Amino acid sequence: MTKKISGAEYPLAKIFSSDFDYVIPSYQRPYAWTVDEASELFDDLYDFFLKEREDTYFLGSIVLIKEENKPHAEVIDGQQRLTTLTILLSALTAQFSGSLRADFENYICEPGRASQGLEPKPRLALRERDREFFADHIQALQLDKLLSYDPVQLNNESQRNIQGNARLLLERLKSAFGSDNKKLCEFGAFLVQRCFLVAVSTPSQKSAFRVFSVLNSRGLDLLPTDIIKSEVIGRIPPGKQDDFTEKWEELEVQTGRNGFAELFGHIRMIYANAKAKRALLEEFKEHVLAAVPSPEDLVTNVIEPYAEAYMVAKNNQYVSTANAADINALLKWLNRIDNSDWLPSAILFLAQKKNEPDYVLSFFKKLERLAAAMHICGKNVNERIERYAPVVAALQKPHSLQEPVVAVELTPREKDEMSAALDGRIYGLSARRRNYLILRMDSFLVDGAASYDPSILTIEHVLPQTVDPQSDWARIWPDPEVRDAWVHRIANLVPLTQKSNSQARNYDFERKKTAYFGGKQGVSSYALTTQVLKTPVWSPDIVKGRQEELLGVLVKEWDLKTS
Repeated sequence: MTKKISGAEYPLAKIFSSDFDYVIPSYQRPYAWTVDEASELFDDLYDFFLKEREDTYFLGSIVLIKEENKPHAEVIDGQQRLTTLTILLSALTAQFSGSLRADFENYICEPGRASQGLEPKPRLALRERDREFFADHIQALQLDKLLSYDPVQLNNESQRNIQGNARLLLERLKSAFGSDNKKLCEFGAFLVQRCFLVAVSTPSQKSAFRVFSVLNSRGLDLLPTDIIKSEVIGRIPPGKQDDFTEKWEELEVQTGRNGFAELFGHIRMIYANAKAKRALLEEFKEHVLAAVPSPEDLVTNVIEPYAEAYMVAKNNQYVSTANAADINALLKWLNRIDNSDWLPSAILFLAQKKNEPDYVLSFFKKLERLAAAMHICGKNVNERIERYAPVVAALQKPHSLQEPVVAVELTPREKDEMSAALDGRIYGLSARRRNYLILRMDSFLVDGAASYDPSILTIEHVLPQTVDPQSDWARIWPDPEVRDAWVHRIANLVPLTQKSNSQARNYDFERKKTAYFGGKQGVSSYALTTQVLKTPVWSPDIVKGRQEELLGVLVKEWDLKTS
């Protein structure tokens, strides 16, 4: 009888072979991994390659709709990893020539074998919208052509992610191996021979989605915190166990089950002050349980105050007779950033200094600026954790408002890097980074008085990306190079709380203001957009002046001056 569900661990040499012909169904979300996830994957692989000469590296699992003994495989879960691994293999293969190049190219494309009925084709077919783009550039090894494109001119975020990750992985390979093709080949051999994925296959779509649901469900799974709880409570004298069990479970209810597990990850970071290399359970025992004098002390003096601080930071719930509104506004901005690497610093600080509102405000102004700088400059997870590590370390020493933590300050070099990013092609940033910056800029203009919770937010160009030669735009901005220099910078961008209107994008300025930027009532809820509505003409001189003015606001509010 044919098995309905099968699962096995395969090396990448098998995963990217004629045994599997992957197709990403059209209903799947677009390719969404950014340079953050791609750099984390590469750094982890490279670190393992350097330190572990024999062991195997586990890349996780993929879920496929696939009949036994037939290669066709619809990817239900795992497209982000499969796509990124293909980009990495392409970046690596592009460094080789001759038979070595042909060897590694076989993992990217099926070369075809007529005797086995195999036609030449890519091993992975992306969603229809991006399939040809991926095949023509990544799978055809046309990486120089791919990197030559202006990111903002690409069709969608998925294609920008493909380009960005290709550029990053090429840079990482060059930095790691230079022109040492022998070492690069060893790394390639490590990838295909010692890196493994678990492929779970079933011929039924219903069954595949059930497997996917089970693999991704966390509601009733045993979490590391459950095992830690058993060990900690078990070490408490029997007469006290009920009280500590009740306290533990109350904290879990307050934070939420998944929030409690997240909190334990942040506590591990506070004690280890380094990126996790192994499972939370293992590292929590090693770094936290071993460092705390007793299980009662762990619950009372670590988990309880850190849980309280976590809820304040996560939910913008700082309470004080002074500065509370300003502090909660900063926490709200921190929570808009697409990572939580800032939280261990915030939790540790609040657990120590929550009753000193002046110091709390001062610290969180600097922490938000640091987090924003790394967000806007596109720092990856390893770079972020490395940067927050000295902050966490400094917080574990005596500090006060009079002698504050210095590590949370931006260095002159970081200020210069952030200033350069702010003066660059903002529209080319990822949507999360771009939106954060534009809304933060807007908040500075209204002195933090506005609240930003738009259900729909689009960032639009005033001077359009495409200029009709017969339009007023062409008359006011006749030089294409000047247009290109300004079109994607912050002075030319406005936030709108409405869906993007492709037709309205190219309207002349007056019509654009009244029909698009002003909304139904001819006004805007954003200060940036209101400024544009009040501007009579949109000329190069106006935009240049606006750029200087907006950058001046950002430099002042984020204190980016270096002298």
